[in-house]
Amino acid sequence: MSVRSAQAEWQGDLPKGKGTIRTETGSFSGQYSFSSRFEEGTGTNPEELIAAAHAGCFSMALSNILAGAGHTPTSVKTTARVHLNKVEGAPAINLIELVCRAVVPGLDEATFLEHAGKAKVGCPVSKALSAVDIKLDAALEG
Repeated sequence: MSVRSAQAEWQGDLPKGKGTIRTETGSFSGQYSFSSRFEEGTGTNPEELIAAAHAGCFSMALSNILAGAGHTPTSVKTTARVHLNKVEGAPAINLIELVCRAVVPGLDEATFLEHAGKAKVGCPVSKALSAVDIKLDAALEG
């Protein structure tokens, strides 16, 4: 199918160093640092980029599942929250929360939740991150 890439460069030690991240297409380029990752500093961080990838993948997967079942969505909006915590004394991603709100005309909540559950386990990013606890909060709007 496809191979995608991104590049990162880190300069210096961990607490005082700095880095840049750039996607292959050039559609995203940003700075990251110790403070943007472990504090509230300016710039991006790997967890934020994982969250963006997961939210995008889940939204696409759910839209595809819904359309395949005859319920083309008007909108599927997903926020992914990637938790970076200390686990056994070291930083680790130990939880991802997917919060999804969708507008799907003519679909009942129970059927929507069933499809959302399938997307949670079936999207490629969820599969890649399966070692992490992934929670889903999905609901219909409108």
